[in-house]
Amino acid sequence: MKRYTVAIVGATGAVGREFVTLLGERRFPLKHLKLLASSRSAGTTIETSLGPVVVEEATSESFDGVDVAFFSAGASVSRELAPAAVRSGALVIDNTSAFRLDPEVPLVVPEVNIEAAHKHKGLISNPNCSTIIMAVAIKPIYDRAGIKRIVVSTYQAVSGAGARAVAALEEETRRYLASEPVEPSVLPYSSAPVHHQIAFNLIPHIDVFEEMGYTKEEWKMVRETRKIMSDPNIAITATTVRVPVFRCHAESLNIETEVKLTASEARTLLSHAPGVCVMDDPAQFVYPMPAYLAGRNEVFVGRIREDNSIERGLNLWVVGDQIRKGAALNAVQIAEHLIAEGLL
Repeated sequence: MKRYTVAIVGATGAVGREFVTLLGERRFPLKHLKLLASSRSAGTTIETSLGPVVVEEATSESFDGVDVAFFSAGASVSRELAPAAVRSGALVIDNTSAFRLDPEVPLVVPEVNIEAAHKHKGLISNPNCSTIIMAVAIKPIYDRAGIKRIVVSTYQAVSGAGARAVAALEEETRRYLASEPVEPSVLPYSSAPVHHQIAFNLIPHIDVFEEMGYTKEEWKMVRETRKIMSDPNIAITATTVRVPVFRCHAESLNIETEVKLTASEARTLLSHAPGVCVMDDPAQFVYPMPAYLAGRNEVFVGRIREDNSIERGLNLWVVGDQIRKGAALNAVQIAEHLIAEGLL
């Protein structure tokens, strides 16, 4: 079997470390692993399936001999370095927002539109984590009954905002329970002029506000889903909320289909869908919850029921590990598919 030289850009971050873990867990055919990060992180040693690897500073000269480069170091880094990686002959699978809406760059969720990856020109984009989780859940319904409209509300874990947000939830919780002053400094995002407490709170604000009073995160779910599904006519409206959960995003989906689909039919479809695990037995108090699903690869769906207010509507409750399926795993699956097809 051919083995590959792989680079991970942003190797010391949460998603970068998840890449390292997954490449070992999934026995990715590694020949050599290059771990790249900022100059501040250079020199750090990370244990990998190939043994300890020292992190190097990521530069435009870092990609000689690299077959696959997974990027997860922020959009500005991807815009700067991904073209250099492509010129060096690497396939770049980018986990940032840098190229997602570029019409020349495939935006891929393997369970939904893997064929788009075959048309790459050296660069493939990973969608936003919340978009990936939703797309996996809606794909079988879209294929069977069509989708006219989606109303989605997300409940997003603090790890989606980075290590500082995780630390903030821990520290704020400790202070609150000790009746000490809580001094928020991270959320909704670090550079915001105002910060809000996340411990014992919900923040209906993820990323910056853009047109019509929607946040950038909300528009990502609209625009990326339309691109992935190759359907610009799906009406989508989103509200994204940061919640005091460490890991796993949850989503409430209200779907209006083109053709009537019963809850039973939807449950059967989802039970056989790739990447989906149905967890739906309310009588036994069984439904997806983030506390129990961190570290899992599947997208979990429960609370499947018909919308009582419209003729062709469904409600779903969806949970997925946004660092795994919402980020690193999705990218690794794309590379695995191209290897299996002899395209890498």
